[in-house]
Amino acid sequence: MSSTLRTLMAGNQITSFIFISSVLVHTHSADIYSAVMPQTVTALTGSCVQIPCTFHISDFEDKRNKAESIYGIWLKNKSQFGEKDSFIAFNSSENIIRGFSDIEITGNLSERNCTTVFNNIMKNHSDLYYFRLEMEPVFRVTFNPSTDVTKKTVRINVRDSPQPPELKLSKPVMEETTVNLICSAEAPCPKQPPTVSWSNIPKSAHSTTQLQEKPDKTQSVVSKLTFKVSYKDNRRNITCTATYPRNTPDASTVETIVMLRVLFPPKETHIIITPSVGTNVSLTCKSSTNPSNDLNYTWYKHGEETPIAWGIKINLTQTQIGSYLCTAQNKYGNQSSEEVHHTGQSGLSHLVIFGCTGGLLAFFLLSAVFFYSMRTKASRQAHVIGSDQAEDRNRDTMAICTNNVTAISKNGEKKETDDLHYGEIDFSKLQTGHKTEELSNNVSETEYSELQVTQR
Repeated sequence: MSSTLRTLMAGNQITSFIFISSVLVHTHSADIYSAVMPQTVTALTGSCVQIPCTFHISDFEDKRNKAESIYGIWLKNKSQFGEKDSFIAFNSSENIIRGFSDIEITGNLSERNCTTVFNNIMKNHSDLYYFRLEMEPVFRVTFNPSTDVTKKTVRINVRDSPQPPELKLSKPVMEETTVNLICSAEAPCPKQPPTVSWSNIPKSAHSTTQLQEKPDKTQSVVSKLTFKVSYKDNRRNITCTATYPRNTPDASTVETIVMLRVLFPPKETHIIITPSVGTNVSLTCKSSTNPSNDLNYTWYKHGEETPIAWGIKINLTQTQIGSYLCTAQNKYGNQSSEEVHHTGQSGLSHLVIFGCTGGLLAFFLLSAVFFYSMRTKASRQAHVIGSDQAEDRNRDTMAICTNNVTAISKNGEKKETDDLHYGEIDFSKLQTGHKTEELSNNVSETEYSELQVTQR
């Protein structure tokens, strides 16, 4: 009996081994399949979204040759195809589209490409989506039906506004070097890509823009801005703007701003003059540089080679007459200011900055020209008025003279003629006392007086 039991037990072990072996062989020979697609895509309402998709199936060519047809299906929210509550958004075998205005598989399924475009996507389309392949009557499979949905399938997130573009800026750069700024804007709908523009950029800058594919097969519009930086570009805010067209009245615009950091030695170094107590003054050295935390200031007096002071400010007394300058320095270089002269006088006249005298001289010269022109104009007006008045007086005098001569002709019983004939007048008689008295009687005192004045 024991031998029979041993025989039965041995038979069971052999049967178990055969069963397990058959399972292992079946498992090893089972189909291997997978699909590659982005974990998440972000779409814009009123636009489209493209899901790049490829798949792998063992012995695919053999199955494709045996299949009578090949179809693609997209399931929403759940991967179970046969369940009642499963939602089939798209089935290319029957051209079924549910919940969307249009869905199109743009990839070639016969070449393992399941790329699909969801058109006119709306906010309620945000969800998980699973791709299913049917090769009738050979093979059917839903890809990535894993519980870890964040890694095994695609999620579509629909937003009312697009994501701001990504603007990459390297670390601070040295002046006079070439800089490349890269602005990248997501393009979830490649047939309606965003336009990328730049603002507040240097005049010498130029840009190039192109549509690029990312490692997860999604696309973006990348714009590259290139220019040589100047120290004046330090702290310049450069803006990259992305404008998205969509099936709505208005396009959607987003932007990203970055501040440019430029390293440079001291520039625009100068001295600021401040009156101090009594006749003293303070000199402050100012300079533009980056970085500024390691900036050092050194003061010099004209005619002396060694520095007289260090620091941003120095104070001068009335007796410290002379010319002074400052030098600003950081690890990238140094620059000296122009000289200023301390005269030792009170008030703001303590210092005379060379070059200002020319400006004052020009001011006084212009003032003198202005007053001279005004005086010349007034003199010309007075001369014209005086000439007019003199001409009027001459006319009056000639009229008086003519009247007097006419009166003399009548009283002397001479005929009035147009011309005076000196040959008819006896000048010797006019000089006698008798004639003088007669002339006095016939010519009034007033007229005679006027005649004498006119003759003068």
